[in-house]
Amino acid sequence: MLRLHQAAWARVSVSRRLQILRRFRRRLLVNIPGMLALIPDHAPIDVMMAEILPMISAIRFLEKEAASLLKDAPLSVLGRPIWLWGVKSHISRRPLGVVLIIAPGNYPLMLAGIQTLQALAAGNTVALKPAPGRTALLKHFVSLLTQSGLPQGVIHILPEDAGPKAVQEAFDLIVLTGSEETGRKVALAAAQNLTPTIMELSGADPVFVLPSANLSLVARALHFGLTLKHGSTCIAPRRVFVHGNHREALGAQLALLLKNSGANHQTHYPALDKLTLTIEQAGGSVRKLGAATILLLDADQAALADVDLFAPWLALIGVSDMAEAIQIESRSRHALGASIFGDEKTARALAKQIPAGSVTINDLIVPTADPRLPFGGARASGYGVTRGREGLLSMTRAVSVSTRRSGAFHLLHHARILHGKFSR
Repeated sequence: MLRLHQAAWARVSVSRRLQILRRFRRRLLVNIPGMLALIPDHAPIDVMMAEILPMISAIRFLEKEAASLLKDAPLSVLGRPIWLWGVKSHISRRPLGVVLIIAPGNYPLMLAGIQTLQALAAGNTVALKPAPGRTALLKHFVSLLTQSGLPQGVIHILPEDAGPKAVQEAFDLIVLTGSEETGRKVALAAAQNLTPTIMELSGADPVFVLPSANLSLVARALHFGLTLKHGSTCIAPRRVFVHGNHREALGAQLALLLKNSGANHQTHYPALDKLTLTIEQAGGSVRKLGAATILLLDADQAALADVDLFAPWLALIGVSDMAEAIQIESRSRHALGASIFGDEKTARALAKQIPAGSVTINDLIVPTADPRLPFGGARASGYGVTRGREGLLSMTRAVSVSTRRSGAFHLLHHARILHGKFSR
């Protein structure tokens, strides 16, 4: 049914689609309390700042930019090859068709919501698969869209356990936000139908602390990254590279912040227990600070912290200089986000050597919510992007259309005729 509805939805003008999103944005604003109530396992302030406000900003971005990005783009005749005299060309952006979006549990509204809204703005229909326990939230999300004028049948909510079966069906695009392990399974299943995929997979994000960095600022930023959604953020700080002489000072400031914050959210993470045991057996040090776990590692132990693990933890890794840190990073499996703290000129130069898809300087996590920016990783952190200009265009396919002026005859035809005359 989604495919039948997609043909009709694709014929709806972009301006009409954006009117629906605009009305949805306004409904979302007055339904904030209801949305907060449907994500009870996360602090309301975290949901508000990390999910609802970024989604509202993403809708405003679409309202402002989508029409111009999706309209036909004529090519200038100035760059046209001379042998195509008389031919005019343009590039048309067309919807892919039916998009399967597999939503995560940690950011169930913002990530899946923005991906869905971009797919709809581009003219696709959407099959939306909620994470466990998130069906009520996404049903409310779809209900607000329907109340805003979205036609019935343009979005379909799948059962929470429908993922393995759904990825084997013939969708036109699969967008997954999940773990590396899940990404591998989805990619293998999608390959059976040659279905393209966008994979937003987990990271083990590095933080580079330059000698010029303000350690107090770094400690506050790390504290924020550790406590935001209890550490369940794919671009949370995990591997903090700091000069050996500064590691203890940074660790002490971070410990004081954790102690004074009163963060007592206690959850048992078996995978974290396994990691800390591995670290201790390798000679590293483990500190439990409230709900957070801080690992102290030497440079030759850094690979132990290159793991995909959602929990409030990070590793302070002592290095001799940032050149050593970059060398370690070049061997890392994950490449999603990264942060650099220190003087801006040096930080910008260092950023060019980092393989991550998003790099922040003197900040972490928050700037990536800018709706203008694409988001995606590399290596074991996935491929492709969502959000921003590039994310919207990834929901379309480019079609080139060329038109010869009536009565014109291209130069290759003339060349063949002349060749025939003079070769006799």
